[in-house]
Amino acid sequence: MFDLDGTLLNASSEISAYTQRTLQRLQASGVLFTVATGRAMHGCQDILQRQLFTLPQVFKNGVVIWNPADQEYSHHNYLTLEEIEHVLTATISQHLTPFMFTVEPGNVHAIYHPPLLNEVERQLAVDFKARSGVGVYPAAEMPGTAHITNISALGEPAAVEAIEDMIANEPGLVAYAGTALEGADLKWIDIHHIEASKGNAVQVLRAELGASRVLCFGDSDNDLSMFAVADEAYATSNAKAEVKASATRVLGHHDEDAVARFLRTRFDLGD
Repeated sequence: MFDLDGTLLNASSEISAYTQRTLQRLQASGVLFTVATGRAMHGCQDILQRQLFTLPQVFKNGVVIWNPADQEYSHHNYLTLEEIEHVLTATISQHLTPFMFTVEPGNVHAIYHPPLLNEVERQLAVDFKARSGVGVYPAAEMPGTAHITNISALGEPAAVEAIEDMIANEPGLVAYAGTALEGADLKWIDIHHIEASKGNAVQVLRAELGASRVLCFGDSDNDLSMFAVADEAYATSNAKAEVKASATRVLGHHDEDAVARFLRTRFDLGD
């Protein structure tokens, strides 16, 4: 089970030619593999070659499992109405705009938001549309048939930390936060249902595929839940300290094909 960003992908967010050849050899050897990522399904289709990644895939940190054979989501953990209200109240109270990521009938994805409050949020809306390739719309246009997979926001660290504190007493929610790419003076937060974890998704796929042994590869705190249920867990050298501490072993840097080099040795795939 591979995380993507910071793990299987290089610094250009690509599967390198070396890693691609390694995965082809791994597939030929009969070892099953797939991905568990914080990305949405539609944000990965240009990365995941259809001939290689044929098994169910875990997206949005376990919110959904996508079955490429059926072109459907086989499992999902959407936010409930009560959880949505709690998150929106907390976010708006800190004068940040919540971005609501949705799945609609026909596996249509979209992002909705209330009025944007500043230039940072306006640019974030533009970036979301460019990176994800889905529509970004005013919240008033959200259809009643939409399911909310997760809610994200971007702002000053104190505001983001206040949101974390405000939702901490909600047993059905889990939040991930960190320094934003948009600037060191900003933090992002992403909130979804607590059952939506990579670890739970790994357990589901372990049972469905009849896997005798599970190896997980990751670099960030959203990988810790799958490290906890894996038979072997491997962190890249660029991983967060707590991830390295939880790993069976620390490999090299993700931009140096560390995972692929390990796989070639572990499964005798050749030089």
